[in-house]
Amino acid sequence: MTNREREVLKLIESNPMISQEEIASILEITRSSVAVHISNLMKKGVIMGKGYVLSKEESYICVVGGSNIDIQGYPKDSLIPGDSNPGSVKTSLGGVGRNIAENLTRLGVKTKFLSVVGDDENGKRILTHAKSIDLHMENTLVVKGESTSTYLCVLDEKRDMNVAISYMDILKNMDIDYIKKNDYIVKNSKYCIVDANLPEILEYLVTTYDVPFILDTVSASKAKKIKDLVGYFHTIKPNKMEAEVLSGIAIKNESDLKKAGQYFVDKGVKNVFITLGADGVYYKTPKIEGIVVPPTMEMVGATGAGDAFVAGLTYGLFNDKNIEDEIRFAIGASILAISSEETINPNITSSLVEKTIEKLNFKNNKIIL
Repeated sequence: MTNREREVLKLIESNPMISQEEIASILEITRSSVAVHISNLMKKGVIMGKGYVLSKEESYICVVGGSNIDIQGYPKDSLIPGDSNPGSVKTSLGGVGRNIAENLTRLGVKTKFLSVVGDDENGKRILTHAKSIDLHMENTLVVKGESTSTYLCVLDEKRDMNVAISYMDILKNMDIDYIKKNDYIVKNSKYCIVDANLPEILEYLVTTYDVPFILDTVSASKAKKIKDLVGYFHTIKPNKMEAEVLSGIAIKNESDLKKAGQYFVDKGVKNVFITLGADGVYYKTPKIEGIVVPPTMEMVGATGAGDAFVAGLTYGLFNDKNIEDEIRFAIGASILAISSEETINPNITSSLVEKTIEKLNFKNNKIIL
């Protein structure tokens, strides 16, 4: 499909009864050109008959979030605060939403990503990479004169984050008008993932569209801004600290964990996943709850594990796995992430995740009755 055909299709998807004259006016091309593009779309089976009836598209996941360039540094020896540490620095593509979207694409799930980049080399790099892996970013907002978001972090000798600075001013351009122009992508998705970096449009999304939304809370500070919206989400994945902020419940023991889980379910959340670090993942639905504890694994890099986990959970939901298998798959995806020096393991596939799970010992799972 050509870029112009995509533009025509986008207008038809938002209004199947739109006239050729209206399309021509919006795109500033001739009506005869519109007729040719529509004829080509019909030949390709994308639209059918009068009123431009759309052919049924395969199911997909929509992700709404940020796209960054990540700069990561880590020392050769123990990190010494306030000093210059010999070590290594690498630059890669990042952003919570973008990382989740790429992981899903590599897992074989069709994914459409709504995001924003600047008209700089970093923005071009992100869009070019998306095309190379078949991640759909055709509707990305490209802002002239602004720099693409940048995330700078310093890891310690254990590859855990010590400190980070995020420059994400460009995200303010992802406003409600942008969502409205692309709302057909949200409306037609099987699930829509949003990260808490976008509180201004997050409320609009979850209160406007009847789609199962999945929340990645990102951080405790971000969770605080959206705690009143938690009941609108189908699935949430906070860590313990973020769960405390969202629920207002201090989680000091298993009883507190169950209270927090019940709080979210009472609010209307269908699937609650609270990550507990080495202690596993607590899950809660209106019918069941439990804790899945993975084996201890050697970590090569900590960044990207949470994004891979969310992608794994979404893969499980998308493919109708039961909740325990869904968590195991998500854990398998995160293990592949931490076993790679890259933020996103370039070798991750659904079959590799399944093979990874087969080698894991989940015998110590504790089921809460």
